[in-house]
Amino acid sequence: MLRALLAALVLSLATKAVAAENGNPVVVMETNKGTVVIELWQDQAPITVENFLRYVDNNLYNNLTFHRVIPGFMIQGGGYDSNFVEMSGYPPIKNEARPSLRNDRGTLAMARTNVIDSATSQFFINLVDNDFLNQRGTSAQDFGYAVFGRVIEGMEVVDSIATVETTNRRQHQNVPVDPVIIQSIVRRQ
Repeated sequence: MLRALLAALVLSLATKAVAAENGNPVVVMETNKGTVVIELWQDQAPITVENFLRYVDNNLYNNLTFHRVIPGFMIQGGGYDSNFVEMSGYPPIKNEARPSLRNDRGTLAMARTNVIDSATSQFFINLVDNDFLNQRGTSAQDFGYAVFGRVIEGMEVVDSIATVETTNRRQHQNVPVDPVIIQSIVRRQ
C-alpha cells in the first residue's frame, strides 16, 4: 500500500513538472466538491484552448454547474447555472478532434451538438476511456469530440462528482439533485 502511494506521488510530481516544462497553460478549477487541476494542451489544440481560456479569463465559468453526470462515462459542465439558466457564450469554434487526441480517462473535451463545429463553452471530463468519442472519420457521426487537456490533480474529485445522485430536470437527464458548482476556474500562476 505504501509503495503504491509513493509511486502515485512520484507520478503526480512528474506530471506537474512536465506540464510546467512544456509551456502548456494549467488551470485550477474550484468546485463545491474539491479542487481539480487541468493541463490544457495548447500545443495540440490551440483553437480550443484559446476559446476555453477566453471563458476562464472573463470569469464566465464561475458559478456554473456540472449539469450532466453519467457514472462510467463523463461529467459535463460549463453551460448552466444552478437555476438551469444557460450561459450566453461566444460563437462556436472549429472542432480540432483528431485520432491522436483520444477521449481517455481524465481528459477534457468539448461538448457539441450533432454539428461538427458547434462547440462553445460546454466541456466534459472523461471518467473512462471513451473510444467511441474519438475521431474515426469526417462525417458528423464519426468526427469525434475535441480533446484539449487532462486532469493532472484531483481526479478523485472528478470521481466523487460522478457518484452524486441525479434526476431529470426540464428536458435534461442525468442532472445532479444537489448542484455541483464550478466556483471558479483560474490560470495557475
